[in-house]
Amino acid sequence: MAKSEASAAHRIASLRREIEEHNRRYYEEAAPTISDREYDRLYRELIDLEERFPQLITPDSPTRRVAGAPLKAFSQIAHRAPMLSLDNTYSEEEVGAFYRRLEKLLPNEKIAVVVEPKVDGVAVSLLYEDGRLLYAATRGDGTIGDDITQNIGTIRS
Repeated sequence: MAKSEASAAHRIASLRREIEEHNRRYYEEAAPTISDREYDRLYRELIDLEERFPQLITPDSPTRRVAGAPLKAFSQIAHRAPMLSLDNTYSEEEVGAFYRRLEKLLPNEKIAVVVEPKVDGVAVSLLYEDGRLLYAATRGDGTIGDDITQNIGTIRS
């Protein structure tokens, strides 16, 4: 292993531990200790290193998952389809790169994009049948989320 690869492997391991700790605090304890922007900076650094050294990517990397595990305090609901998330962007260049990826993926489609500031909150999946809410579930790990149906019922419209 070359020195730069060894150095990258060490930094990747450090970033993964740090990100996992922040994921645990955010998703499992609901008690984050860093800002979203600082978390995104760490996460972006990990992505950049994994792109430069793809041989160091492992299946358990935080870049290979959506979020933390569902909380034990709630019952769980399996999503009908994976509930994924988009990357954050902080510059016009990143928005442009995203748009160019869409154009490549959908070459024969007219693409309309709406951009709005990110507002922290919860990603939730709602299932209605005949106009009645059957359940509400958080994103969780993207496959299984927390059942928050009772909590959603307290939100005023």
